[in-house]
Amino acid sequence: MEFLKELVEYGMIGLLILMSIAAVAITVERYMTLKKINMNDYNDKKSLELELTKKLHLLATIGSNAPYIGLLGTVLGIMLTFYTMGKEGIMDSNKIMVGLALAMKVTAVGLGVAIPTVVFYNLLLRKVKEMLMQWDINKGN
Repeated sequence: MEFLKELVEYGMIGLLILMSIAAVAITVERYMTLKKINMNDYNDKKSLELELTKKLHLLATIGSNAPYIGLLGTVLGIMLTFYTMGKEGIMDSNKIMVGLALAMKVTAVGLGVAIPTVVFYNLLLRKVKEMLMQWDINKGN
């Protein structure tokens, strides 16, 4: 069961940290790209929309799945705690609290990744909608 503890503590939290880094990188890249786009270079709205919305799906995926990865870590941490309690046959409160703290830590990290990622996604999506509306106004459609 030591493997499971390491998987929860390092594997899941590591995955969540990688997801967080990816979300920040995508957000920065998209923001810089949106600032550089010249809407006059596009003759049709669909091609502009394709360019504006590139990689936004990745932010949505990270934001929606990070809490589930945190929840999976919580479930595994609680399973590990119950397994340890059952195997040792004693109710040592220190071991129980360590296992529960590990479980809650993964949940907190999952939420810590998801909340800002969803905020970034919504801010970028709003900017895309504004740009598309501006294109409509400028082109007279």
